[in-house]
Amino acid sequence: MTSAEPAQKPRDVVYYALAAVVGFLGGGVGAGFHWATSKAGEWPLLLRDHFQGPALYAALSAGAAVMVALAVFLVRRFAPEAAGSGVQEIEGALEGLREVRWKRVLPVKFAGGVLALGSGLVAGREGPTIHMGASIAKAISEATHLDLRDSRGLLAAGAAAGLAAAFNAPLAAILFVIEETRRQFPYGLRTYSAVIICSVASAIVAEAIGGTGPDMQMTVAAVPLWLLPAFILLGAVLGIVGIAFNAALVASLDAARGLAVRVSPYLLPVLVGAAVGPLLVLRPEATFGGELLAVSLPGMGLSALTLAGIVAIRFVMTMASYSTGIPGGIFAPILALATAVGVLVATLLGALVPLPEGAVAAFGVAAMGGLFSATVRAPLVGMVLVAELTGAYDILVPVILTCVTANLVAEALGGKPIYEVLLDRTLRLAGTPRPPEPAEDAIGGWDERERRPS
Repeated sequence: MTSAEPAQKPRDVVYYALAAVVGFLGGGVGAGFHWATSKAGEWPLLLRDHFQGPALYAALSAGAAVMVALAVFLVRRFAPEAAGSGVQEIEGALEGLREVRWKRVLPVKFAGGVLALGSGLVAGREGPTIHMGASIAKAISEATHLDLRDSRGLLAAGAAAGLAAAFNAPLAAILFVIEETRRQFPYGLRTYSAVIICSVASAIVAEAIGGTGPDMQMTVAAVPLWLLPAFILLGAVLGIVGIAFNAALVASLDAARGLAVRVSPYLLPVLVGAAVGPLLVLRPEATFGGELLAVSLPGMGLSALTLAGIVAIRFVMTMASYSTGIPGGIFAPILALATAVGVLVATLLGALVPLPEGAVAAFGVAAMGGLFSATVRAPLVGMVLVAELTGAYDILVPVILTCVTANLVAEALGGKPIYEVLLDRTLRLAGTPRPPEPAEDAIGGWDERERRPS
């Protein structure tokens, strides 16, 4: 043992304690954000007590438009980087290409996110909680004067805490850092352990506030072996859908930016908000993040035509909602859209061959991981996230087949991870050149104790 090693241990303990603090705070903020967005989403019930018929639709339209416009105002006025998911901002910060201005991001992401998600837009709470968790980590890093490497490690840990709080999925949150930020994360025993500590601490707080158990509990029976090839087919379909999803998301962002420059940055948010308002009553499946929709779809017994309509409207509303520039994620919309695709495929397949009882739900659950794998390009995270979210551990093999196939098809079609694409777009618009990617053998090539490249 060298003389430097004993001195290193107290420093490690302090770092782990900071990670626990970040996790507890991130879990608390994430649970509070979940509660606030849920309460904010109840505003249509108040209007239904006072308005009926066309007056109700007009009031819903006006209310949603105002909430979306306010969310966009907060973003544009105080923290432009708070728009959208925030995951790409964290990846950029880990590369030293973006700055996490936590004093602005935290309040804007929270307040703007509550307004946007509460309005009924198709967006998820996980993006804001990830960004807020990383912002908490940034604040603590600055307060304790951590060096660059430890600061970036804690930043990633804070992001994991945000994801763990959003979905009560600590293991998926840990794997998300490992798989999604594999090029940027400063690997080492201390930083890796901090991610684990942060995620677990966040999950403890989130469970203490919101309760234990899977966030999207679904009862799914094991499927027979003869049905497994159908999940490969499902994965291939989702690989194609994932490519279309990513391309449409970027295209919608570019179109929205052009409209903002030519006319007004508030025109699209007001129009989308005005359209969402009446849909809260007329077509509720076209609104909100979609967690409840995903849980209920497999058991609704809808026709293939109706399911195709849900797929189409969820796809369009996801693009429209995200392009407004509000603080909101795409995880939850992806999961809901994927469930609709999976149930649609199962329904079509069931018209050709008899399916065992519970197979429709299995297709819906496996599709969640498959579309996540095709868009985010993190199949391992997709597999584990689905298991933690739904508790459907009996169909891990079908989920794995779907995720791997979807990822391979997306790769074969030239698809790129959505957050990488979004980060590249952000850097391009900001005029910030991106350095060449590091060689594979250089990734994580740091000596943990000597603080220098190995």
